[in-house]
Amino acid sequence: MKEQLLKAIQRNQLVDLMYISKSGEVSKRRVKIIKMTADLFQAYCFVRHAKRTFIIDNVLAVVPVTNRERVVI
Repeated sequence: MKEQLLKAIQRNQLVDLMYISKSGEVSKRRVKIIKMTADLFQAYCFVRHAKRTFIIDNVLAVVPVTNRERVVI
């Protein structure tokens, strides 16, 4: 997981995460990773519209977002 997260930072890429919380709840998040440490990373979460801290070991899956959705105005 860590390698995929590092690639997302280097490529300035959004990713979709499957994440399990401390309470055991699984959620899907679209995030932009801001910075990483040894076992944590900070990211802007588009679901919560806020900066969040995630535990790398709690990430179940990482999928890069390849196409951006367009909004018709």
